[in-house]
Parts: sequence; C-alpha cells; structure tokens
Amino acid sequence: METLLPFALLCFTSFFTLTNPLGTMPVFLTMTHGMNNQERQDIVRRATIVSFITLLVFTFSGQFLFKFFGISTNGFRIAGGFIIFKIGYDMLQARYSNAKLKEEEVRTYANDISITPLAIPMLCGPGAIANGIMLMDDANTYMLKGILIGVIALVYFITFLILRASTRLVKMIGETGNNVMMRLMGLILMVIAVECFVSGIRPILVDIMKESFA
Repeated sequence: METLLPFALLCFTSFFTLTNPLGTMPVFLTMTHGMNNQERQDIVRRATIVSFITLLVFTFSGQFLFKFFGISTNGFRIAGGFIIFKIGYDMLQARYSNAKLKEEEVRTYANDISITPLAIPMLCGPGAIANGIMLMDDANTYMLKGILIGVIALVYFITFLILRASTRLVKMIGETGNNVMMRLMGLILMVIAVECFVSGIRPILVDIMKESFA
C-alpha cells in the first residue's frame, strides 16, 4: 500500500500535466468556433476515446518496440526526460507548444478535428506516450499496472469533463488564472522530467564506473 499511493500520484500528476486539458481549452474553443454545444460534445467524446486508446496501445507495446529496435530502457528514459522537460519549460513560459495551428490546418481538419489535431498530438502527444512507456516499465506488478490503466482512464475522463465545460471554465478562471495554473503544472512537469533523466543516466554511469575499476 505504501508503494501504490505514491505511484498513483506520480501517474496522475504527470499524465494530467502532459495532457494539459486546461491549456487546450482556448485552442479547442477556437477550432470549434461556430459549432453548437452538441457538436462540441461529440468532438470531445471522440477525442478523449481516441487519445485513451492510442496511449494504452503505446504504453503496452513499449517493451516490444524496445526489443524490436534494440532500444535500452535507460536510453529511453533520458530521451523521454528531455521531451517532458521541454514541454514543461514551454508551459512554464505559458506557451501552447503542442497546439500551434495555422488557419489552413484548422480548415483542413475541420471535418474531424477530434482525431487530428485535438486527440493527436494535443491530448496524446510524444510526452504522454513516453511517460506511459516509462511508467509501465516501473509497474512490475499487476496491481501497479491496473493503477496505471485506471489513472490514464481517470485523466481522460477529467479531460472530457473540462473540455465539455470549456466555455464556462474559460470565463470563470480568465486568461490570468489559466496562465498561473499552466506555469505551476509546467514546474511540476520539469521536476518529473529531471527524475526521469536521473533514473535513466544513473545505471549507465554506474556501469561505466564498474568497467573503469574492473
């Protein structure tokens, strides 16, 4: 039980900040401008389902991909740490780094923006995928794996609720409140990224030292 709660909290904080539904709200409202409430709800429902399924597929197939491409877990942790750190840094600057859309791109995807770009890469980007693969590697029991899946489902359910109520939430918290929350989440994400980087580079340095003194 002592291990389950910290792992669940780590999963929730990292996935929620990487999914960043609060930062996605303004972009979502811009892309769905002129649509009625029912059309927006349909888009949010499809986007969260697609994001959830995509993330689960990569989370469970991560180890297979490692073996297929000959990638070490530690090397992936280092690379994943860099990716998550970059996303966190952009959030700390209150920049929507994963949601830069040109007008012609919005028009191109107007028929089904729920899949691209809303679900992929905005709600399920490389940072979330890297985080899922790394956490699955840490989940060495069925209980931890179940917690990981449950937390991912919970995060996307909360994302669904936030985006569905995005019109009211944007008016309530305002641009200043949204920027403050975004910066706080970015700081948390950068700390998690440093932990990922350290956990990946430590075994490599230990092996190098062992070989040097052997």
